[in-house]
Amino acid sequence: MNSEICLNSLWKIYGGSADSAIKQLQSGLDPLDLYQRTGLRAAVRDVSLEIQTGEIFVVMGLSGSGKSTLLRLLNGLVRPCLGEVRIQGRQLSSLSPMELNKLRREQMGMVFQSFALFPHRTVIDNAAFGLEVAGVSRPERRDLALKALERVGLGDECRKHPHQLSGGMQQRVGLARALALDPPILLMDEAFSALDPLIRSDMQELLLELQAERQRTIVFISHDLDEAIRLGDRIALMQDGQVLQCGTAQSLLSDPASPAVRHFFRDIDSAAVLDVAAIAAMPSCLLVNAAGPSAALDAFVGDPVYVLDESKRLRGVRTISNGWIEADQLATLRAGTRVRDAMPLVASLAYPPPVVDREGCFLGVITPRLLLRSLEVNV
Repeated sequence: MNSEICLNSLWKIYGGSADSAIKQLQSGLDPLDLYQRTGLRAAVRDVSLEIQTGEIFVVMGLSGSGKSTLLRLLNGLVRPCLGEVRIQGRQLSSLSPMELNKLRREQMGMVFQSFALFPHRTVIDNAAFGLEVAGVSRPERRDLALKALERVGLGDECRKHPHQLSGGMQQRVGLARALALDPPILLMDEAFSALDPLIRSDMQELLLELQAERQRTIVFISHDLDEAIRLGDRIALMQDGQVLQCGTAQSLLSDPASPAVRHFFRDIDSAAVLDVAAIAAMPSCLLVNAAGPSAALDAFVGDPVYVLDESKRLRGVRTISNGWIEADQLATLRAGTRVRDAMPLVASLAYPPPVVDREGCFLGVITPRLLLRSLEVNV
């Protein structure tokens, strides 16, 4: 997978001369001490990240952690005091204002917390605004805007004005405006945080559906850990301008890099985060490249017995109670399934269900004991 966005040792200091402040911080001065002594605020401190093409990358942190400043550095609205940003291999600091605007207009869509709709424009004209700025003809931009509105479920609302829509519907218009440009990169700054919980959940589901239809590189800013876990392929956890740790929700939960990361995850239900593939174990009775329901298999001691072919794909399972079960008749768990979602299946079967990857290769099985042990990860 290729990196679409690269951030290299980014620093952003507000309030005065940055060079001296950065040197002091690099020497170990606490940012709070720096602020109290000089009035300088370190919004982003030595952040390096690579964001891969087609992933939803969540930058998560509490208010004042630096996440929104980081997004503004990423799209060139704010210039770093030190370090560089590369978008699709192009260094932002090397671009002229015209080139930077062209990059934003053609390669990036923005969705804001405040909806940022024009009250005097209709829904379709709001959705078409980015296309209008880009110089697209009126018939074409209205056609593209209507298609984007239909994708977010607002095709029948195109003649209304923003004040006639609910907050959730207004945010859908903001999302449609970004989608109408069909950008490869989508930047979302606390996009759902102003919505009530039910609408927020619906918007999260819509975003995942849109991503499944057409993968974009999405950078999503959030202060909500549950939202970050639900949406993010990876999460960068920020505090006081620094990235504490970056990785999958599962890696942050099961292998926190610091007490601060562990503290963030203290109230998270591990069963809603952990992937069954991470806890699957090889069964004690496993035969590779063996015959199926044969006398040799029946003579093999153990229950159940899992049989694989030479490519490590499951051929079937022999149980004492049910005999031989062909692979296509087996209840299996796919890698990516959360532990919580696997619980009913594990409880209902007479044998530990197998876990297979996207190619159908056998990864192990999930037993009730493994489920119980996995729940202790953040205790």
